[in-house]
Amino acid sequence: MPNESDWPIFLPGFLLGAATAAYQIEGGAGEGGRGESIWDRFSHTPGKTHQGHTGDVACDHYHRWPQDIDLMARLGLQAYRFSIAWPRIVPQGRGPVNPAGLDFYDRLVDALLERDIQPFVTLYHWDLPQTLEDAGGWPNRALVGYFADYAAIVARRLGDRVRHWITLNEPWVFAFMGYWTGEHAPGQTNLKAAIQAAHHALVAHGSAFDAIRASGGPEAKIGIALNLNHVEPATDSQADIEAAHRFDGYLNRWFLDPLFHGRYPEDMLALWGEQAPQTEPGDLAALPDRLDFLGINNYSRSLIGHGPNPPLNVAFDAPEKSQYTDMGWEICPDGLYELLARVGRDYAPRSIYITENGAAFPDALGKDGTVDDRDRIEFLRSYLFAALRAVQEGVPVKGYFAWSLLDNFEWSFGYSKRFGIVYVDYATQERVIKRSGHWYREMIAGQ
Repeated sequence: MPNESDWPIFLPGFLLGAATAAYQIEGGAGEGGRGESIWDRFSHTPGKTHQGHTGDVACDHYHRWPQDIDLMARLGLQAYRFSIAWPRIVPQGRGPVNPAGLDFYDRLVDALLERDIQPFVTLYHWDLPQTLEDAGGWPNRALVGYFADYAAIVARRLGDRVRHWITLNEPWVFAFMGYWTGEHAPGQTNLKAAIQAAHHALVAHGSAFDAIRASGGPEAKIGIALNLNHVEPATDSQADIEAAHRFDGYLNRWFLDPLFHGRYPEDMLALWGEQAPQTEPGDLAALPDRLDFLGINNYSRSLIGHGPNPPLNVAFDAPEKSQYTDMGWEICPDGLYELLARVGRDYAPRSIYITENGAAFPDALGKDGTVDDRDRIEFLRSYLFAALRAVQEGVPVKGYFAWSLLDNFEWSFGYSKRFGIVYVDYATQERVIKRSGHWYREMIAGQ
């Protein structure tokens, strides 16, 4: 492994931070007037999560946030990306606002700014109020208006201090894994509903953009965070090349084309056929004017061959020679470079933030009280160098957020996967900065 003092040097102003999500770290599920979310309901449904784990307590960040901000300061973070829990602000998703919820995030933002840490606020990281799911969830067009109302409430409260807003995190995940494959909340298995949910998510982004701009002021920078992968065919056969193109359309172009070109890719509309979304005039045309920056979440690449599973007919290849994280995801930093170069070339965003990048490894607390996670150091270093390569070639990447600040509730995997640069002992809630966290701090200081 290269010397740990070997790190990329970015241009002045490039932000280096870490990211979390509300349901994964906050806990306090029944406190402070918070309503029920779809992940509360889903995680309490037997068989949906690893060993029945829930986010009821998680990392207890709801009570320990001052300690966690101290950790961020010790790590030298320049920015912190976190999400607002919609049911903590509007417990029923619409209607009465919960002042205690707004107060919680108000204190959090003030404390971050006191430490000179820039807040990046994500409005939706998958914790839809359960009452809105009961009324139809993301496939229900009415959710567009509810989300805009919620965005305006938060922006009115925090917009005098928060400059960077992310409307939605990974709509591909909460639409397709939530409503088609059923692996995530709310656990449905209806492709047409999933495609409609994805469409409403894009429309909701546009509506929330307008709401934040009106309530948060003209200086607000507003984006969306997409999970994107560089997609390659498994072989040079025509069948695999076509399969890779289909998967790229499903994962990447289905969201990028509307956001930047104001239209869906024709090949995907043809593929979906009768499952294609119902749209209204003007749904997509204005989206390219409603994106100050693009957030990219990336962990791996997708190596795709032809497969027997309609309608996509794709199969995933996992080369034996490759290295993999504890999630079974291939470590491929060149994939991040290729992705950034492609997005810069094909879509020309004003700016890009790498809003999530990291790796799960089976970390353990040593007898000496430390966590020696050298594999994560090498992962972070290699992906940061890939990002730097793109920056040097003119791709407008403005910042990088390591996923994650803390070990946390990893959705259906519960607490069995550790992504943090800070170790969390869930029994005691003790935090221990891992070797990767110390490396990240030194890397930031070395800029």
